[in-house]
Amino acid sequence: MKVAVFQCDLAGATAQTRLTRLHQVMQQTEASLVLCPELFMSGYHIADRIPDLAESRDGPFARRVAEIARATDTAVAYGYPEMTEGRIYNSAVCIGRDGAMIANHRKLVVPPGPEIRYFTAGDRLTLFDLDGIRMALLICYDIEFPEAARAASLAGAEVILAPTALAAQWSVVAERVIPARAFENGAHIVYANHAGIENGLEYAGSSVILDPIGGDQARAGASETVITEVLDIQRVHRARTRLPYLKDVAALHDRLR
Repeated sequence: MKVAVFQCDLAGATAQTRLTRLHQVMQQTEASLVLCPELFMSGYHIADRIPDLAESRDGPFARRVAEIARATDTAVAYGYPEMTEGRIYNSAVCIGRDGAMIANHRKLVVPPGPEIRYFTAGDRLTLFDLDGIRMALLICYDIEFPEAARAASLAGAEVILAPTALAAQWSVVAERVIPARAFENGAHIVYANHAGIENGLEYAGSSVILDPIGGDQARAGASETVITEVLDIQRVHRARTRLPYLKDVAALHDRLR
């Protein structure tokens, strides 16, 4: 599967501008799947505008993205503020190339900082199949926990999609932590960050597509860009055979009790 990451610099952009840029990217990449950052729909560092911009999972923005997916024959995953039953979740949705919603993930752990004023935590892993590949969605802080990536991998995920809004001061996460998650689980990880500065928050960029032994297949710099790579699921199987962490972890847990 060929995947693309849209590392966008869209601070202050309207929903229409975001949709236009996404359409351009999806037309040009020839990828099967395009991944956008955390809260791509609204912007991340926008303070009290979150409640005003939040939508249901099948709201106007999602319906327009579904049209783009059908028109370009490309699946897409992106972050958005999800409003439902009076609560707001930091969510990410995957829409298939036919425009159908495949999965919706709610961020499992809300980190300290401005997010805690707006968002309710999700309560479950999100796995789905795309083109015969088992995938999981984890948002930003989620994947910084070894337990979350391990749980997704033990549940069968071969590819982990991770939209993020990583600040420049935490660049170590993109450079070291996320590659470690790929290595210790024998999984491809596709990690999509913002670029530029949004209301004083400087993003790290450094979006990356990782192989199952933690190596960069493609990595972005600090500016807006699109990176693409082919994911080879046979490499996942080989990595997990050579270093069977997922099989041996149960025995390790027994011995640590």
